[in-house]
Amino acid sequence: MVTDEVGDETEVPSDPRKDLGSVGYNAVGLALAGLEVSYRDGNDLTTRSRAADVRLPDRGNPEGGTLTLATLPTPSILTTPTARERACLAARVAIDHKAKDIVVLDMRGITPLYDYFVIACGNSRRQLHTLAEEIDRRLAEVGDRRLSIEGYEASKWIVQDYGDVVVHLFDPATRQYYGLEDLWADATRVDWEVE
Repeated sequence: MVTDEVGDETEVPSDPRKDLGSVGYNAVGLALAGLEVSYRDGNDLTTRSRAADVRLPDRGNPEGGTLTLATLPTPSILTTPTARERACLAARVAIDHKAKDIVVLDMRGITPLYDYFVIACGNSRRQLHTLAEEIDRRLAEVGDRRLSIEGYEASKWIVQDYGDVVVHLFDPATRQYYGLEDLWADATRVDWEVE
């Protein structure tokens, strides 16, 4: 007897481990999928509810030997976007949360430490915290992990380090005082709005 998730039952005529017919293989497949499988062996009712309890039918010694391992399809591999794509994503998240004066700098030809700087400005402590948290959440969704964060409590200049991408979030006065865009004037500006 095969019981599905809804509770519908279907009679299985014999032990699916012994039956080489399609019903037996279907029962094994259902058990491997995590559904409860019961079968009658004479007058005894046996229940198999886990894949570990299911044995595949023995076909003798077919060419290549007996199957002892079931292979599941591999899940699609999550590909992490490039550093440029992640920097542009951070800039788009910043604009979605009303950040001002957003700049993405390509640092690859200038420093070996980072590939991209994202620089943005927020008007209040609360907005800077929201920007930092939302950028981190969106980058985590695409597989990136923040290595460190500095300045969150003071909320004048928050720096988030993602390895090859660094996000700088400033209040207006601090951004003007430090002038990172002028300090790194040799860096190429990325047009993040069209990327």
